[in-house]
Order: sequence, then C-alpha cells, then structure tokens
Amino acid sequence: MLGSLESQPAGERPELLAPVVAAALAALGLAEVVEVAAIDPSAADTAAFCARYGVAESASANCVVVEGRRGADSWLCACVVLATTRVDVNGLVRRHLEAKKASFAAMERAISESAMAYGGITPVGLPAAWPLLVDPAVVAAGPVVVGSGLRESKLVLDGALLAALPGAVVLEGLGLPR
Repeated sequence: MLGSLESQPAGERPELLAPVVAAALAALGLAEVVEVAAIDPSAADTAAFCARYGVAESASANCVVVEGRRGADSWLCACVVLATTRVDVNGLVRRHLEAKKASFAAMERAISESAMAYGGITPVGLPAAWPLLVDPAVVAAGPVVVGSGLRESKLVLDGALLAALPGAVVLEGLGLPR
C-alpha cells in the first residue's frame, strides 16, 4: 500500500481502467499483478495527488507523451520518469529519437492516439509503434503509482515491470533533477 491508496488487482476492477489498459494488462498476464486504486479525478495531477493521498513523489511516476519531428514527418513516444524529475525532451529524447525537434505532444493528439484521458496516460497499453523510454530510477524505485488511462484511478505496480513492457527502453539520464 502506498500512502492512503486502497488498491486491488486491476483485473477485479476493469471499470477503473481505460479499455486499452485493461486489454494490455490481460494480454500481458498482468491483470492480477498490477493493482488499481480509485482516486478523486480532481486530484489526478501529480502534486495534488501526492498531497491528497500521502504518496511520496519518489514513488509517483509520470508518463509524458513527446512528439519527435524531422521535416514533414512526426511521431510520438512515451517517457516515464519519477515525479521528482523532469524529462530531458530537447536533449536526450530528441537525440534518441533521431529527431530534429522534440516537444510535448499536443493534448488532442496524445488523447486520440493513446485512447487514454489526458492526465491519466500510462505506459501500459500504448500503441505498439510508440517507443517507450523509461528512466532507470523508475525501474529501481520498487512500487510506484502511475496513470491508469483514466483520471479517476491510478495503477500501482513495481517500476521494474515498466522495463519489461513491449518496446520499452531503459534510458540513463532520461529524468533530470527539477
């Protein structure tokens, strides 16, 4: 249990998951390993969530969607870092993606292409074509909280599970100190 969250196996509460997240957990055999906790959607953003539920920022992981561009081409990737850090979008991510420019993806595009709610996007169930970049600190953190695809809940899982997701790359230096 993290903070005051009351979680249970995600497979027992599919209504607390975006459909793509529920499907991915089932397909990966993780529906009984990963837990989900209902939260107040007005407290879904990291700072409000951590304060309201007593979860340390070092146990809260953020999944951000980044758009890489080169000429007329653009593509999306997801980056997962601890809430104590920020994503090195214009340095490491841009170079890793071999993009000329990189920036946070527009909200509308992130929502439509992930099939998840903004503020609840999670690395579980993302489109297969998206690279998934994970900071080593997340992998080493033990239990962490991350979005569920919806704003009204959070997943609770071992950070090491994120490194084992399809397409995941653990990338040293992804998270920079705030």
